Amino acid sequence: MECGENSSSLSNSNSGGGEGSLDRLLTSVSSGLSPRKRTTSQCKSEPPLLRTSKRTIYTAGRPPWYNEHGTQSKEAFVIGLCGGSASGKTTVARKIIEALDVPWVVLLSMDSFYKVLTPEQQVTAASNDYNFDHPDAFDFGLLAHILRKLKLGKSVKIPVYDFTTHGRQKDWKTVYGASVIIFEGIMAFADKELLQLLDMKIFVETDSDIRLVRRLQRDITERGRDIDGVIKQYNKFVKPAFEQYIEPTMRLADIVVPRGGGNMVAIDLIVQHVHSQLEERKLRWDMAALASAHQAQPLPQTLSVLESTPQVRGMHTIIRNKETSRDEFIFYSKRLMRLLIERALSFLPSESHIVQTPQGEDYEGRAFHGKRITGVSILRAGETMEPALRAVCKDVRIGKILIQTNQDTGEPELHYLRLPKDIGEDHVILMDCTVSTGAAAMMAVRVLLDHDVQEDKILLVSLLMAEMGVHSVAYAFPQVQIITTAVDKKVNDLFHIIPGIGNFGDRYFGTDAPPEWSDEEMDEPSY
Repeated sequence: MECGENSSSLSNSNSGGGEGSLDRLLTSVSSGLSPRKRTTSQCKSEPPLLRTSKRTIYTAGRPPWYNEHGTQSKEAFVIGLCGGSASGKTTVARKIIEALDVPWVVLLSMDSFYKVLTPEQQVTAASNDYNFDHPDAFDFGLLAHILRKLKLGKSVKIPVYDFTTHGRQKDWKTVYGASVIIFEGIMAFADKELLQLLDMKIFVETDSDIRLVRRLQRDITERGRDIDGVIKQYNKFVKPAFEQYIEPTMRLADIVVPRGGGNMVAIDLIVQHVHSQLEERKLRWDMAALASAHQAQPLPQTLSVLESTPQVRGMHTIIRNKETSRDEFIFYSKRLMRLLIERALSFLPSESHIVQTPQGEDYEGRAFHGKRITGVSILRAGETMEPALRAVCKDVRIGKILIQTNQDTGEPELHYLRLPKDIGEDHVILMDCTVSTGAAAMMAVRVLLDHDVQEDKILLVSLLMAEMGVHSVAYAFPQVQIITTAVDKKVNDLFHIIPGIGNFGDRYFGTDAPPEWSDEEMDEPSY
């Protein structure tokens, strides 16, 4: 991910200084006000999950849904939350998330975007003479860059700021775009470019006495400070900083929330408005448009179908037969998977490689020309292809993606993701046993692209595909190689492949089995 350069030394005199570097800021910095010193974050990092009485909300976000052309339908809805220190911004954000009851939300804190201090500034900070509340202390350029990418639905890497060393940790955390993005910070409204990215601006107004009490409780119990030091810091730095930089931006807010997280009336009104906006922006997977988009079109050149030999045809006859026992279904499915994976490997890049035989003669062969091969299965059916891949690729790395269809909206949703580190450098074999509409496959490809995997390094392998799914994937991602053992022409009204193979996962794992299947057949065979 592209990241902005760290700015040069900050101006930290009592006058505020740095006027030339504040062209993009909305509020001017008046002279004569003392800056406030700060050595620790004002909010804890948020967990990736928010558990409510109704559901689990994934606050780490997810890649949003894309239309049949592989592009995002709508931009995310971005809420900006501003307010003084200890005003309750994070509490308001969490209550909005819980009341919204949407599955995918990004919660972005401004505390992650402090600039890295120079050695000279480190010395100043150690003596409590560095102004962490001056606008120049924040990397607005990087913040705007990341928020813009999130709004467009792209994945980003968020810096992890260490307030002990006043620097960024080596490993940044990956965050995905979502339907709703909540951005909170003491100067969330201070930058012109950031304001243009906000669809809704909320100012959390809390009485200064309450904010002082909260700071006393937090700093004494969590940070081991004495009461005199906390009060002195508040009077000398926190209050002047609020009056100088934060309070003037209240006029820019669409909604002011008095009393912070305790004002449920205001939070309910906010949620109602956001719901109406989400309804207008609703990302629907238009199955009808997808089904008709490529009718009568020739199959793409990126598609490779296993030669229909008598052996392949015979195995298809067995696994498509509804009377086939589970044991035979698994056995012949595995045979097809092995052939399919072997076929897929032929599309990996190779180069000439000379070795010496035991007889002392040179042999010119071929060797894989790439860094690594990684297999990624789309759970749960795609997981059945992993043994075949492991059998032919020694020490192959395996990742998993769980995508399920929302029964109310018909949209695929990402529920689980585990990918190997540095997968962006690999050639990836993406495995799913059947592809009908291409919805899950397209989302899985999108996830890989968001993890910096190159499109031309992705190979989608499937035992059976519908023409509709082939066209969908190939049109959206023309550089993805598609390999399958057979392509069926039709998809019915329930978007099942016709003539098809049935529900592969149910038949393989023995779930939803017909009554005539015995207990012995329900046991998972060893392999």
